[in-house]
Amino acid sequence: MLNIEAVKYINKNVKVCGWVNNWRAHGQILFIDLRDVSGLLQVVFSSKDKALYELAQKLRPEWVIGVEGRVKERPKGMRNPKIETGKVELEAESLAILSKAKTLPLAIDTDGYEINEEKRLKYRYLDIRRERVKNNLICRQKVIHFIREFLIKEGFIEVETPILTKSTPEGARDFLVPSRLQPGKFYALPQSPQQYKQLLMVAGLEKYFQIARCFRDEDPRADRQAEFTQLDLEMSFVEEEDILKLTENLYVSLIKNLFPEKRIKEIPFPRITYKTAMKKYKTDKPDLRNNKNNPAELAFAFIVDFPMFEWKKEEKRFEAMHHPFTRPQTDDIKEIKKNPEKILAQQYDFILNGYEIGGGSLRSYRPEVLEAVFETMGHKKQEIKKKFGHLLEAFEYGVPPHGGIAPGIDRFLAIILNEPNIREVIAFSKTGDNRDLMMDVPSQVEPTQLQELQIKIRKTKRRRK
Repeated sequence: MLNIEAVKYINKNVKVCGWVNNWRAHGQILFIDLRDVSGLLQVVFSSKDKALYELAQKLRPEWVIGVEGRVKERPKGMRNPKIETGKVELEAESLAILSKAKTLPLAIDTDGYEINEEKRLKYRYLDIRRERVKNNLICRQKVIHFIREFLIKEGFIEVETPILTKSTPEGARDFLVPSRLQPGKFYALPQSPQQYKQLLMVAGLEKYFQIARCFRDEDPRADRQAEFTQLDLEMSFVEEEDILKLTENLYVSLIKNLFPEKRIKEIPFPRITYKTAMKKYKTDKPDLRNNKNNPAELAFAFIVDFPMFEWKKEEKRFEAMHHPFTRPQTDDIKEIKKNPEKILAQQYDFILNGYEIGGGSLRSYRPEVLEAVFETMGHKKQEIKKKFGHLLEAFEYGVPPHGGIAPGIDRFLAIILNEPNIREVIAFSKTGDNRDLMMDVPSQVEPTQLQELQIKIRKTKRRRK
């Protein structure tokens, strides 16, 4: 039984299990605050039962125990209104010590901000015991559950797409996975389910979503993670307005139901062109709050009409500003190739309080337009066919106009919970340079594993600074 359920069992015998949060002795009575995922429950051991009392005296913080006894109402002057079980206590009749615990290497009875983050990440399983982090994860589950129910009611079909996929240029480096059965060949972990969700539109599902895990091998960045979670959705036979309106309705409903203490600044969400945002705010993710020190205020907005291409000076070529599958605002092939710097995209970003929390676009569904985009980016026809032939072929069998959006779950939660970074809302997060201090990864593997994969590690000498 969970601790919080004790209030329903007054004058009845129950069994509870959990961690010793703290204990205190008062004369011939010993009090234990027993902690489980639902909260605290006061357990009372009386010296009238000598053997039980002596066993209880051996208890220490964070020991895991099971207790059986009778739930009693506390005397009125001894109730604790700060906890949900504050009106009751458990009079212990038996005690089982399930496991003992060493002194913890870090305190868990504070918010934890004062503790070195690397230490917290190393002992993340202990860090999650603190109330704040535990509640963040519970809140995360509620948000995902709400999103899932909302979209299913809107007629969306949840589909899982592969994690082992193909390496294609989508903006960041891929994490590569070597194939043992096909030596010399590799899978890639998905930067997003971009091509799969478009293929699901070809398949005729019309409304798809998933809570998707994405992977990007980026250079060290303070508030990014190598793996992250996004709401990924795609719709057929829609215009930009349909997607933005659905997104707005979802987040307005989510805030009103789960975070009623928050105030959305403006509904409908403002639509700001990229050109206006850069001219007026000098950024494409402006913070539109009236009072930027007020965490209860939520300023959502959409940034629209992005340039289709951006010039990469070092590489001396054009790159898609969002990704190459974005539909240009023109289907004129000659114009796309001749004046790429003038072409706008049917792309939109979703922003909140100065952060980009999502992005999406209408997609190119005509093969000739998609090929023109890749050629403008410097890809040869043979290369296009090799990397994207499967998608271009699929488009030859009847593809509906489609588009979608992918709001980030981690970033949204960090903002809504007033956390300083996304690591605080991810159960087992990594450092800014993609290290998992708890599991000690990345790490070396056994030579036999490399031999099976026909991979050889080449050691290079480090240059002296």
